[in-house]
Amino acid sequence: MKMFQQFWNDENGFVVSTELVLIATVLVLGMIVGLTTLRDQVIAELADVAAAFSNSNQSYSFSGITGHSSSTSGSFFNDNTDFCDLDAQTGGSFAHCILIIDAEPEGT
Repeated sequence: MKMFQQFWNDENGFVVSTELVLIATVLVLGMIVGLTTLRDQVIAELADVAAAFSNSNQSYSFSGITGHSSSTSGSFFNDNTDFCDLDAQTGGSFAHCILIIDAEPEGT
């Protein structure tokens, strides 16, 4: 009975371990939220880069030149619409096949 009373009264390390578990839990939850936000922002920036590349005008042309004893014919290249390109692009939108889908539906 004396040993049980001694264990009952011994609280060494109880507060320290509880604080450690609480701090570790807060840090892990904060890290999960931070990494999720980082992932979403990286995806958004890569989508911006992809939209900038796809909106660049890749067509060029030059007309023929005729000199005294030589001439060159002109050249023309037109960038056709690629898969997922939109004909009417509105400002601030970049829907070039980049979809960010939430893993869980709303209301769950």
